[in-house]
Amino acid sequence: MGVWHRTKLRTFDKGKREYGDDLIPCPFPTDTKQALFKASDMDINEERLHHPENDPAYLGLKVNQGVTAQPMVNPNLRRIARRTYTVDEFVEGILRSDITCLSQAVTLVESNRPDHQAIAQQIIERCLPHAGKSMRIGITGVPGAGKSTSIDTFGMHLVKQGRRLAVLAIDPSSERSGGSILGDKTRMEQLSREKNAFIRPSPSAGSLGGVARKTRETIVLCEAAGFDTIFVETVGVGQSETAVHSMVDFFLLIQLAGTGDELQGIKRGIMEMADAIVINKADGDNIDKANLAATHFRNALHLFPPTESGWFPKVLTYSGYYGLGIDEVWAMIDEYIAFTKQNGYFDRKRNRQAKYWMYESIHDMLRDTFYRHPGIEERLPIVEQQVLHNEISSFVAAKEMMDIFLKGTTKN
Repeated sequence: MGVWHRTKLRTFDKGKREYGDDLIPCPFPTDTKQALFKASDMDINEERLHHPENDPAYLGLKVNQGVTAQPMVNPNLRRIARRTYTVDEFVEGILRSDITCLSQAVTLVESNRPDHQAIAQQIIERCLPHAGKSMRIGITGVPGAGKSTSIDTFGMHLVKQGRRLAVLAIDPSSERSGGSILGDKTRMEQLSREKNAFIRPSPSAGSLGGVARKTRETIVLCEAAGFDTIFVETVGVGQSETAVHSMVDFFLLIQLAGTGDELQGIKRGIMEMADAIVINKADGDNIDKANLAATHFRNALHLFPPTESGWFPKVLTYSGYYGLGIDEVWAMIDEYIAFTKQNGYFDRKRNRQAKYWMYESIHDMLRDTFYRHPGIEERLPIVEQQVLHNEISSFVAAKEMMDIFLKGTTKN
């Protein structure tokens, strides 16, 4: 409370304080007769010590009542209806590289509504003659390998060369809520500001191959919009992520140092589909570890059978964060494209991919038609409960559902 001096005492009534030009209150409770110091008897330092804030009456924190809670949405906000484009306007906008038309067309492609799918198919058919002229590159790797950061560095390397780049980033969807963060674009700070780059995050929506089911159709739209290089960044979960191989020309696998020796590499089914393996984060004290990991992967690749293209996968090291070794990686990709075009494998692979996606589209349409069948929608919840209570087996339930579906299909 401070240092006290001998002072003149002055009494006053309980609960009252007396203030004057020559007197200041001392920090004592007011309910017991207190003394006031004469200002002339106190120096400046002591006056600071006996500031009114030191009064015990101010020990408790008094919180003033705040403002009333404001609505999260402005009640005066007027929502402007988004303009609806016709199929002709969509196609014309995409062909002149209108990003707004392209983005809305991709939204229609990814939609599950039947009316949106019908419009999307018309747009794709009109854009298909203008597609197929780009270089499609699939990029995959374990989570945390630096895929998004590498795409940012790779993309800036291409944009500076005058290329137009489209990045289709696939984000994993939650098995519980079905939602997706779609945050890959936040890792591409430089590329997202380039006018010759188009970045489209999309949810995986339960696709087993780590690639959204509609990614193949989105590639067609991006190629029709004039993008000469397409990146497909996958979810990055590992061995099951092989569907990307069926829609790209070059498959790049990004790895990290310290992820296993040769035997561990052999067990990964995704490695036998990779056209090249690059070891990321080869910088600083990690250079020796990255070079050692590259040696392990080269030894593992020698144990795989020869590829159909005649190309032997290469293993390189680079740093996506510092931009080291980027020229070597792209020189290797250009070498692969030239090599496969020369021996005819490039065109054969694309023809097989078209056949593969025809069957995939058939599977998707059959599944959608099955679950939208009126008889299935009515009977399926009942059969589900019977299976849950062990009243019938899963196989009997599946056969019953198929019989209902086939009977309805035959009548139609």
